[in-house]
Formats: sequence, C-alpha cells, structure tokens
Amino acid sequence: MSFSNSRTVSYSPAYTIVPTYECFNRCSYCNFRTDPGSPMLSLSTAKDIFKRLQNQNVCEILILSGEVHPHSSRREQWFNLIYDLCELALSMGFLPHTNAGILSFGEMQKLKKVNVSMGLMLEQLTPALLQTVHKHAPSKLPELRLQQLQWAGELKIPFTTGLLLGIGETEVDWWDTLEAIAQLHQSYQNIQEVILQPHSPGTQQSFDFPPFNPHQLPEVIAKARQILPADITIQIPPNLVKDRQWLLACIEAGARDLGGISPKDEVNPDYPHIQEKELREILQPADWDLVTRLPVYPQFDGWLSGDLEAGVRRWREEFGVLSSSILS
Repeated sequence: MSFSNSRTVSYSPAYTIVPTYECFNRCSYCNFRTDPGSPMLSLSTAKDIFKRLQNQNVCEILILSGEVHPHSSRREQWFNLIYDLCELALSMGFLPHTNAGILSFGEMQKLKKVNVSMGLMLEQLTPALLQTVHKHAPSKLPELRLQQLQWAGELKIPFTTGLLLGIGETEVDWWDTLEAIAQLHQSYQNIQEVILQPHSPGTQQSFDFPPFNPHQLPEVIAKARQILPADITIQIPPNLVKDRQWLLACIEAGARDLGGISPKDEVNPDYPHIQEKELREILQPADWDLVTRLPVYPQFDGWLSGDLEAGVRRWREEFGVLSSSILS
C-alpha cells in the first residue's frame, strides 16, 4: 500500500528494554556501553515494567542490547534472556522487536519465533572506519553486518537497518551503503525501514568530532529516497533534529517515519525523545498528520504465524487503518 501523496508521518509507541549494557565492542562514539561483566536485567524486573506499561498504549517493546562476545561464557545466558524477554513481552500483549548486534543464523532463526521484526544498523560499509571509530569493535566488520541483513532475508524476518552519519565516512560511503541495502532488498524484499541517524555527541563518548550538520539531512534524505526502493520507509530520529523547520524539511524531503517514541533514547541518552503531543504541535501547522504504527509493516503480516500473527491482528484493530505503512 503506497501513501506517496499522503501528508502522513508515522511513529511507533514504544518502550526500550535493555538486557545488558555490556558490550565487547568499544566504538569511540558510543554513549551506551559498559564493560563486560555488568549485571543483566532480571525477568522479574522486566515483568514489573511490562505490567506498568499495559495501560499506557505502548505497542512495541524494543529489546536493545549491548553485544556479549560470541565465545563468552555469558553468551548463552544473554541470548536466553533476550528470548525470554521477547516471549514475556508477547505474552503480556506487546509486540517485540530485537536489536542485539551480530547474531548467528541459528540465533536469528530462534528469535524469529518471538519477534514481529528485528533490526541492526549497518552504520557505514566502508572498511576505513576499522582504523578509526571501529578500531576496537570486532563486530563492526562491514561484511558481518551485511550478512545479518541477508540472513534476515533468507529467514523472512522483517528488518530495520540504517546509517550513522558523520563518524568519519565520505558522501560516497553513504550512497554505497544505501545501494547495498537496495540490492539486498531486491533479492529478499525484507527491509521495512532505513534509519538516517545524524551523529550527535554525547557525554560518555571519546570520539572528538562535531555533530552531523542537521541542515544537510534533507539533501541526504532526498538522495536516499532516489536510491532505495519505494517500499522501504525512511526514518529519522526527531530528537536529533532539534530545529523544527529542519525536521519539517526532512519530512518534505522523503522521511515518513519518526521511529519508536519512548521515555528515553537509550542510544542517545543526552537527547530526550520528543513526545507525541509536541510532535503533533510541530507537524499539524504544516499539514502533516501523525499516526501510530506497529513495529511490523502490513506488507509483512503474511510472514508471521501463531502468537505473533494474533498479536499483530489485535493491535491493527486497536490502531485502525491508520497504522498502515507510510511509503514516500
């Protein structure tokens, strides 16, 4: 379903759950990670959180985790916790979406059973960053991350990916990364969203680099819209585009989704999410309508079965026809 002529922008009412902040990567721009060995979230704590959310119109539970090393003695515990969190969220009426870094094919296959969609940022596919911001980040190898998108396609997992802009890459790198996404989508038809995320310095990072210029974003979005297939939605995080006029310019350029809006942006904790009321105040004077969506777009509903399919059907009825995907 295409909304190319619609003045409609979507977002997902979401809450982010973090199984662990521990991560074996040390990306110099990161404001999220802690050192390996940090405590993991308990299921009982998560259950208490989910209970509080049940009457708050939250649809999506984003399971966002640091990466436990594939050969760590904690890997199995970590993966089982993620699976159990997804299963718990689903049983309590939510729709899980997991972004937990590099996973094995088998791990992705298992998580498919308890997730309506999954995600992983490609960031940038240039190997040059392995000498700079990704020097101490083994799982940021471009071929590893691209492989995740391919495996998701083979497993028929609706997938969200994206670019991180302004971490030392070139403009050519942007277009090459977008082209790679477009080519994979042509093979598997499984990419539902591409996030264009501007680097926004935080207080925890060691990367001494200026923020990506948000005034450049509309131009990047317009070019991305030309490169990407029409059935992939472009998403931008509104809390990282503080200027209202430039946020509107990004939308006019082709961004049609504002991502999951939750109480806290775990990846960019220094930049509070703009909540629904304020977003409407920004959009409505410019004749844009803000609508809710699910973490899985309607064209992928046929890939779901069992509890996933039933949960999605309930939420589609709850949100009504306006939860349809927004394509520009």
